[in-house]
Amino acid sequence: MATRRGINNEHDCLLVARDRTGQTLDFHTGRGPVTAEQLHACLGPVLIADVLLISDAAASYRRFAQEAGITHEAVNSKAGERVRGAIHIQNVNAWHSRFKSWLVRFRGVASRYLINYSGWQRLLDARRLITAAHWLCAAVQLG
Repeated sequence: MATRRGINNEHDCLLVARDRTGQTLDFHTGRGPVTAEQLHACLGPVLIADVLLISDAAASYRRFAQEAGITHEAVNSKAGERVRGAIHIQNVNAWHSRFKSWLVRFRGVASRYLINYSGWQRLLDARRLITAAHWLCAAVQLG
């Protein structure tokens, strides 16, 4: 059980990327803060060249963006910054909040299954599963 809050080596990192339409990608990067190398492995293959990456102020995002040659804007929430015009990370923060609230019912999950739970959350967020048949197809991966 973790004794500290926030991003540290006691918690697993679930890297979440969302666009303004709600399309979501997530990656389990292991314990501790995400590194620039992990960002290259996870986001490098899926981001287009002219993307605007908006993140928190962690140095790994700045380094990744610089090395990948993409535009980057950081929001320093530790300094009280939440929104700067259209620049914000509230979409990802809201997803994390919904995910954590949803996970409470399971009373803890194994780290090795974390990506499966986040996939389930993506399905719930998409609101495409509206009938029992849709749920059954998704459960057996036919849909």
